[in-house]
Formats: sequence, structure tokens, C-alpha cells
Amino acid sequence: MEQTERIYFTDASVLEFSARVVEVRPSSEGEQVVLDKTAFYPTGGGQPNDTGLLNEARVVDVYEDEAGTIFHLVKQSGQLQVGENVTGLIDRARRLDHMQQHSGQHILSQAFVQACNAQTRSFHLGAQTSTIDIELYSPTDDHMRAAEEVANQVIFDDRLMRVHMVSEEEAMRLPLRKELAVRGDIRVIEITDFDWSPCGGTHAARTGQIGLIAIKSYERAKKMTRVEFVCGRRALSEYRQASSIASAVARLFSADRDAAPELASRAIEENKALKKRLRDLLEIATTAEAAGLLAESEATNNFKIIRRAFDDRDVEEIRLLASKIVSLEPAVALLGTRDKSSARLVFARSASLAQEMGKLMAEACSLLGGRGGGRSDMAQGGGPLIEKLEEALANAALAASA
Repeated sequence: MEQTERIYFTDASVLEFSARVVEVRPSSEGEQVVLDKTAFYPTGGGQPNDTGLLNEARVVDVYEDEAGTIFHLVKQSGQLQVGENVTGLIDRARRLDHMQQHSGQHILSQAFVQACNAQTRSFHLGAQTSTIDIELYSPTDDHMRAAEEVANQVIFDDRLMRVHMVSEEEAMRLPLRKELAVRGDIRVIEITDFDWSPCGGTHAARTGQIGLIAIKSYERAKKMTRVEFVCGRRALSEYRQASSIASAVARLFSADRDAAPELASRAIEENKALKKRLRDLLEIATTAEAAGLLAESEATNNFKIIRRAFDDRDVEEIRLLASKIVSLEPAVALLGTRDKSSARLVFARSASLAQEMGKLMAEACSLLGGRGGGRSDMAQGGGPLIEKLEEALANAALAASA
């Protein structure tokens, strides 16, 4: 089959075109339509496909097989016939978005080369953000800002972006940023006085169409650095969201937006101090509570059994209480807490005693319809049968006293 003429190869600004249907294949998802020429970009090279219309038929996917045939997937069957002349209409907003992101990637990749000698090894254009993986082993904020500055200056210069169709031999003589991945005729994207890169994607005609490049985040990934970025309208949306969040935080402090970071930092430090103070007070309170519980109990066989069920008490708090009880004098602590959805247990014993807390916990959790375990001196667990909590504690107390 003769390969489809790719209109987007030479002019990505074409959003409406005429073509002839050369094949229609049925599929489980609709019909696969092949045209003699197309402006629809098929998924590939890190860039998603275009969508749009062929006459009244909605194109939901476009892809290319190994032989180079481009298929347009339409949901409705029977709308297009072989030999029919059709009008193709590309979704303008989606095309512009992909052009901005892919063109921005070319600029940002070259910017990282110039700013910190970091080559791009992969690119992914996502639905919300895009990423590149670059050869940068110790990334810093300064690296990101430097590359971002270079990239946006190229955008503000509104430089021309040209498409060159060259032979493999001609391509080898060009100052290409990356190695050739295909053979034969090569499509090369030139950004005036800045970058040359082989690429099959859709691109802007001038860098000014990209609008803006903003680096959103970066992280070390697989011995490289993964950079997340947005361009054009995505950058505008990112700014609006960040500004809205910053303003909302500032309103919480009844302050100007610029003062919010310092106030938030101060609030975090104060919260840390309060949490430490709370832990100190909890230590004091649980020590006093443990002593009170022990004073109320009588010893059997030279040790005491403390059995209590609490409502809506934090399990870490009763764990601390159990530890305090068994540290003050020989004792077994059998504590439980319940809320609307589950019961939780903490069992502990003093080091001088021999009861197996793990075994007691397993039996108690079985009654609660759950699971638990731990060491011989302390165990934790629970289950959803809240109504069985008192019975589980009573059975454990009986077993512990035997």
C-alpha cells in the first residue's frame, strides 16, 4: 500500500484538509480509516495523536503500523466509504497544546545543554505536564533556573522554526543535538541560531507561539534527572493555580501573599514546638494514669492485671500507657480502644513475667474477627467486631492469670 502523505510534516499549521479514503478496516473499537494524505498526527516520538473529524465521523485515535500506514480510528461504522473524498478537521486546541509542549521541549533540551552540558535522553508529553530525562547527576535549583532563563529568552526572541527534509548524508553534516534514530529521508527542526534536532512531531512556526516555559519540578530518576515542565497555556494554568493557592494561604494568615512563606514557616516551627510539648505532657499524664490504675488493682500471684476498654482513644496513646504500666511494677496490661469501625488492642507484660502476649493477642483478635501479633512481651492487633471487645479483654485476663 502506498504510504499516506503527511501534511503535518511540512506544515503543522494546517488544521483542515481534503483527502481520499483508500481503505476502511472494521475493528472492535470502530473502523480504521486510511487516507491518501492526512494532517492528523499519529501517536509517536513521545507525542500523543491528534483528534478531530473526517466529515461527520469523530476521529478518536490515530496510529501508524510498522509498514508506515497511518490509521484513523472512528467510532461510528459505515460513515466513510473507500474512494470517497472527505474533509479532515483537526482539534485546534489539542494541536496547539501539543505544538507548544513539543516545541518547548526542543528549546528546553538545548537550554540544558547550554546551561549545564546535560543532554536529553527521553521525552514524554503527558495530558497535564511533560517530562524530559537529562544526564544531570546532581541537579540543583540553580541548574533549573539557568536552563529556564535560556529557554524563555529564545521564546521571547520569537525566533523562526524551520522544517528541513534532508537525506541521511545531509543530516550528518548538520549540527544535530541528538543522534539519528531513523534512516533515509530525515526531518530536521531548526530553531534559528539555537538548535537543530531530527524529529517527526508537530512544531510551532516561531518560538513566540510557545508563550512560556516553566519548570514545575525535578527529581533524580534512574541515574538521570527527570524534569517536569509546562509550556504555553499549560504554563498559564499552572501560574493561575499556584497564585490561587498562594493567595488562599496568605488569607489564612490575614497577610499579603509575599509574607505568607515566612508566616507559614513560623507556624510550622511553632507546631513542632507544640507537638513536643504535647508529647512531654502525654508522658507525664500517662505515667500518672498508669500509677493510678495500678493503685486501684490488687495483685494476684505477685503481679497485677490491668484491663481497660476506651472509646475513641488513639492506639499509640494506649500503647504508651501499656508501656508505663508494665514498667512501674510487675503487671500485665490488657488495653483496648474502639471507634465506629473497629476495635484495637495493645497487650504488654513486665520483663519479669512469662506470659506470651503474642499468643494472647492472636486469640483475642480471632474473637474480634481480625488479626494481630508482636513480641512475647508486647503485641498489637484488632478487628471489626467492636461488640466483642469486652469479651476479648476478659478472656485474655483469664488466660493471663492462669
